[in-house]
Amino acid sequence: MPRFGPQPERRPTVITGASSGIGAETARVLARAGYPVVLGARRLEACHEVADAIRGEGGEAAAFALDLAEPDSIAVFADKAAGAFGSIEIVVSNAAQIQPGTAIETTPEDFEGVLRVNLGGAHRLVRAFGPGMLERQRGDLVFVTSDVVAHPRPCMSAYVSSKWGLEGFVTALAMELEGTGVRATMVRPGPTTTGMGMDWDPAITGEVIAEWERWGLARHPAFLRPDAIGLAIAHAVSAPRGTHFSVVEVQPEAPLDQKGAP
Repeated sequence: MPRFGPQPERRPTVITGASSGIGAETARVLARAGYPVVLGARRLEACHEVADAIRGEGGEAAAFALDLAEPDSIAVFADKAAGAFGSIEIVVSNAAQIQPGTAIETTPEDFEGVLRVNLGGAHRLVRAFGPGMLERQRGDLVFVTSDVVAHPRPCMSAYVSSKWGLEGFVTALAMELEGTGVRATMVRPGPTTTGMGMDWDPAITGEVIAEWERWGLARHPAFLRPDAIGLAIAHAVSAPRGTHFSVVEVQPEAPLDQKGAP
């Protein structure tokens, strides 16, 4: 039988896009499970608020500025993360940018900006934290993708392209990591209530949703809570060595059908 070394009791964890939504809730879920968490995002003040709340509950948390579009920012963040809690055992690549608009309307600059954060940023994180994991022969690289990979949506071509590319990247990465002790996992959320898209013009939001409905992509009104994704991530990284959750898809449960209910 193959043998795998044990995971250490303390597994310092980095979470990007941790100022709100899925990232913030994942930080809370993992901290409550005993993981020291390092929160990173451009909105540092919001990250500090989440970290303060985690420490108030008795967890371990630190927060540092992070811009995934800037290589220098990632290098500084990686050094500070290791300085806070030691060698990073888990990386949750969650930060993402979303740009509404059709493929023809979206400018090349906006399109490439989304790819730079959502795809290029994930690669930069792997470059920053992966070598240490390979050296220790253990670690978890978790990438939050999206069900737009399985069900592309109109009026967000840049985002769809970035998530398709991300899943291709992670699939190839997982193949390259086989036998190293480092696991690469995709967590694929369905519709989730987060702050993403809340800064859009309301008229644009209405047009986008109308297009989704026209293509049958809004089957029911239920949305996931962000902590549901955090729980899925916690489940994946807590799997014993020798077990690999390669893809975890999380979808909202439809509201109860009241037809014929007593």
